[in-house]
Amino acid sequence: MSESAVLREIALPNGVIPLPSYLPDATYGVVRGADASDLETVGIDALVMNVFHLMQKPGSGVIQALGGLHNMAGWHRPILTDSGGFQAYSLIRQNSDRGSLSDQGIRFKPEGSTRPFLLSPVKSIQLQMAYGADILICLDDCTHADDSAEVQKEAVIRTLRWAKKCKEEFNLQLRQRKLSMEIPRPLLFGVIQGGGNLSLRRECAERLQEIGFDGYGYGGWPLDAQGNLLADLLEATRSFVPANIPMHALGVGSPSSVLTCSRMGYSIFDCSLPTRDARSGRLYYWRSSPGSSGFALLPEQFDILYIDDEKLIRTNTPISPHCDCLACNRYSIAYLRHLRRCQDTLYVRLATLHNLRFMVQLMERIRMESHPPRIEGFILPFSGRE
Repeated sequence: MSESAVLREIALPNGVIPLPSYLPDATYGVVRGADASDLETVGIDALVMNVFHLMQKPGSGVIQALGGLHNMAGWHRPILTDSGGFQAYSLIRQNSDRGSLSDQGIRFKPEGSTRPFLLSPVKSIQLQMAYGADILICLDDCTHADDSAEVQKEAVIRTLRWAKKCKEEFNLQLRQRKLSMEIPRPLLFGVIQGGGNLSLRRECAERLQEIGFDGYGYGGWPLDAQGNLLADLLEATRSFVPANIPMHALGVGSPSSVLTCSRMGYSIFDCSLPTRDARSGRLYYWRSSPGSSGFALLPEQFDILYIDDEKLIRTNTPISPHCDCLACNRYSIAYLRHLRRCQDTLYVRLATLHNLRFMVQLMERIRMESHPPRIEGFILPFSGRE
């Protein structure tokens, strides 16, 4: 992909997202263990929240009464809302007692409810707009790469049918709310399905582009049964969309996978892995300073520290000398290990902020690699913050 084709940012109603960017999962309107000011401090530009879960807890009525997701969560930067296609796949496809999928949408019984609810493509867009999302995701029929050809074909047909309805409702919502078609306005992304069948993925991508969306997402579980990134599928799917149109690698969040996919041309990433790893005692760190002269951005440049390791019990150094987060600026590895053993919630906060700061630094470095700023012919050094 040529540098001229690289999209550097997305302008949205609640701010600008520099590209590429990693968006932490705030599924229920919160990143566990961190508040909005914490997230701003470490440099997070946007969050991902989930309609399928939010409509159940705290509920759409509560969200609207509180003034939308931004006001509810005290977060005044962009929010991307996932429509719930993956949740339907994980909850319903694997347990038919939880609900069902049909051409009409996803039928399920919300927690504590005595009646089933139908999340249709139209309803999904209505909810996302009512919540105040900056980027909306079309409702899609998610599959696993190993599902049969018949299942994949059915999912692509359904995804395309739902995408058309989503786009129609999105345009109606823009008109009703008197929102200009010019940027910045909320954006709508379609999701490319097709499992491991490249011809189906190409067909899905081409037909979605005929409908016309602001961006596209890689649909389906991005890992194989052994947990390896489906790199060939991801790369091929990216090639089906023009390089200057943003693509979201849905569910991709490990540092090495983010680096790999960014070099394919993906520009938005979301996953709960970095924050879940933090809570579980797996802390990311740089082996050398990402701002040092001659630094080469390779997976070998970062690693994981396991805080439960007995050898760390007296380690009086920060997680990383190359990190400026609260944990590294003020506390030792030994103290963090002590907090975790005491099951104190401060550990969760500090570890979460550290891993998120690492992801922000990683994205900053990738952006430097993608489009290095220049002054009088010299490349500016990596600053650690924008």
